[in-house]
Amino acid sequence: MEAPITVDKLRFLIYSFKEKLWLKPLVFCVLSLIAVFIAKVADGTSVAEHIPEIKSETVETLLSIMASSMMVIATFSAGTMVNAYASASQSSTPRSLSLIISDDVSQNALSVFIGAFIYSAVGITAINHAFFEKAGVFILFCLTCLVFAVVILTFIRWVDSVARLGRVGSTLIKVEHATGRAISNRIGAPCLGAVPQDEIKEQGSHAIYTNEIGYIQLIDIAKLHKWAKTNGNFVNVAMLPGEFVTPDKPIAFVKYNADFEDIISAFKIGEARSFEADPRFGFIVLAEIASRALSPSVNDHGTAINAISSITRLLLIWYKNAEQDSRQNERKNIKPKTQDNGEPHYKYDAVSVPALNVDDLFDDAYTSIARDGAANIEVAIRIQKSLNTIKACFNRVDNTFVEAANKLAIQSYERSKIALSYEEDVKRLDKVFKNSSNAQ
Repeated sequence: MEAPITVDKLRFLIYSFKEKLWLKPLVFCVLSLIAVFIAKVADGTSVAEHIPEIKSETVETLLSIMASSMMVIATFSAGTMVNAYASASQSSTPRSLSLIISDDVSQNALSVFIGAFIYSAVGITAINHAFFEKAGVFILFCLTCLVFAVVILTFIRWVDSVARLGRVGSTLIKVEHATGRAISNRIGAPCLGAVPQDEIKEQGSHAIYTNEIGYIQLIDIAKLHKWAKTNGNFVNVAMLPGEFVTPDKPIAFVKYNADFEDIISAFKIGEARSFEADPRFGFIVLAEIASRALSPSVNDHGTAINAISSITRLLLIWYKNAEQDSRQNERKNIKPKTQDNGEPHYKYDAVSVPALNVDDLFDDAYTSIARDGAANIEVAIRIQKSLNTIKACFNRVDNTFVEAANKLAIQSYERSKIALSYEEDVKRLDKVFKNSSNAQ
């Protein structure tokens, strides 16, 4: 019996399919073929007695106009999308390309244009061979008018979207939204539904390695749990999604020696990191966009400041959730859900997973920006204000975030103090830093 498909695995598969440019056009092509033959079904009914007569030449003319224009528009839209992808790689970071490719508006537009072309080509062929009778021609005419309306509305919506596709501001928003989803998913399952590793006394004496080299994109916890229950074992996962795997690094530990092929196959390893299961990756991409904006060739500190604002909003998602849980527990006097023996209950209690490292998270988000923006007083002050906000908020709910923010604030302050050459800028930074330190 196969392990059940987890929500994380299903989410990862959906996200992977969204990155495939061929999927939606294929679906729309199939739908267009079905639509043409739906009209033929009407010929076998009594619909012809209640509808006006439409000449087949009229429908053929409409279909010819659609056929001659749709392929041109589809080619134009594909070229525009390719230019947007190149622009996104050059102006922001190549790591954001997967989000640009998965843009629903652009994919839907290209799919509708290609689907309309296939529909018109099949419709013209069917009419020329007298495939339809009176009812069929009328239904085909109605479908053609509907397709025209869909194409026009899609084109208008796509024109509004294509002006922003691939732009730095639009890319920042996409990265922030994708990272926010990953954070929310991780908050819902802090250790992917498994036992937190710090609650495990024994790591396990048998290390498991893989010959694959790349980034962990997904861990099938349900499969690991099923294997552990079947073999009377316990799996201690050593690496989280987003970490780089090499043959010398153990991916997991188990208590007893056994066949480890099922465990190795539960780790989906690829060449690139994924936004869906890896919250840290989103912070890395935001930091890369900010660092590129701060390069001498671009010199756009406004984009870096916007990236810092996005990072602040994302980190505060953890705060909002922690504060909400704290208030609910205080108001309702709720205790953690436990088993009959008094131990905490976890969905996958035969697997342990390490928690997300907060220090690594802050390092991904702030270090490169603090380094590349050390000589820019606006960026240096915004970093201090961002970290001060984090410290002030988390001071009531989670001291781990406060310590990590304080560490990065000191590092950023010291970097900027060395890099800043104007004395007044140093004084301004001193004032902001001391105010944040006094607020502790």
